[in-house]
Amino acid sequence: MLIVAANGEAVRFPALAIEPPSSPDRVKELLRNLATFDLAVFASANAVDHGLALLGGKWPSAVTVAAVGEGSAAALRNRGITTVVVPSGGADSEALLAVPQLQRLDGKRVLIVRGEGGRQLLAEELRLRGAHVTYAECYRRVRPRADPTAIISRWERGALHAVSVMSGETLDNLQAMLGQGGQQLLRNIPLFVPHPSIAERAKSIGLTEVVVTPPGDEGMVRGLCAWFSLRTDGDDAPST
Repeated sequence: MLIVAANGEAVRFPALAIEPPSSPDRVKELLRNLATFDLAVFASANAVDHGLALLGGKWPSAVTVAAVGEGSAAALRNRGITTVVVPSGGADSEALLAVPQLQRLDGKRVLIVRGEGGRQLLAEELRLRGAHVTYAECYRRVRPRADPTAIISRWERGALHAVSVMSGETLDNLQAMLGQGGQQLLRNIPLFVPHPSIAERAKSIGLTEVVVTPPGDEGMVRGLCAWFSLRTDGDDAPST
């Protein structure tokens, strides 16, 4: 665990759960016909894990692979797909859309492997560039059922020093799960997020101390370390 390796204490409270897709047969059919596509774009590491699990076979060598960020690209490499188009800076649709390989796509068939729902920007822009875009939605995100009593109690004792979330949906779920009392606590603790759009969402619901970190798990921990190094003397391990 990266936080523990950085001498912090990680307090886990999952606010997002991953479940199988609503239409697994459709996704399997798309993946069985993967060789008919020119490009497959993976929107997240979860898309890599769940999409390749549904693929159930070797990746067709003629299909170019792209990833929205380095985390997804690393997950692909771990699965043996070593040649991946990935932005050198940033980890979102905007960064991927800037890479040279995605500028001219006239007549190309593109499969976007992702979870159900989410942003439409990538597909919309690729269509404007001439691509025929299809979604393979290989998992869905749901709000877990969890009792926040223990985490709120710890919070009230001053034994929680920061909160980190990796997506806007996670933040929405967290706020709903905490209830009114927990929501007030959330407004009085620094929140760490990996993208400016999540920070904007946080501020729109009344959170004032929001820190944007570099993308990915390692970027999140670097941001936490940098923030706490300016505010602590190193004697106590912060909890997140």
